[in-house]
Amino acid sequence: MCQLMKNCRLHETRKLKMNDLKEIFGECISVYTRAQAIEDGVLVDVSETASEAGFKWPVAVTRAVYDRYVEVPEELEGQQDIQGRGWDLVYMLWVNIRNGKINGGCGNYTLLVRMPETEAWQDNERREPESHGLRLVTLKAVSGPDDNGDPVITVMLPRED
Repeated sequence: MCQLMKNCRLHETRKLKMNDLKEIFGECISVYTRAQAIEDGVLVDVSETASEAGFKWPVAVTRAVYDRYVEVPEELEGQQDIQGRGWDLVYMLWVNIRNGKINGGCGNYTLLVRMPETEAWQDNERREPESHGLRLVTLKAVSGPDDNGDPVITVMLPRED
């Protein structure tokens, strides 16, 4: 069984314990749900593409990841499309999970992303020799419960949480 699935079973146990916390501390004053984050555009649901890659759980990416690595930069329009860039992102996540490189509820993975040469570099990007505009990008995947305690995966920049 995949370690991510085992981790989600732990979340089910934690969900039960949350009821105990409610008895101690009372009701939450404010909650910002995953559904609200998707509705607000803070997270972008890529579950349809992810299911094509083999995922059974919903997958979302942060707005920062989507804008930088899924959206097609203006300079690359006509050379790439949003579906292909999104596919690359979720497929490489799938490969890394299947190969055991992402273990537990959180892990980093890398993928090559074409970026315009004029685009500023970020701290999660490295130059690959003779890559002709490709950057080796490091992203972080986190599994956990959604608003109802069901398993989900969120992809973000390494510095996001």
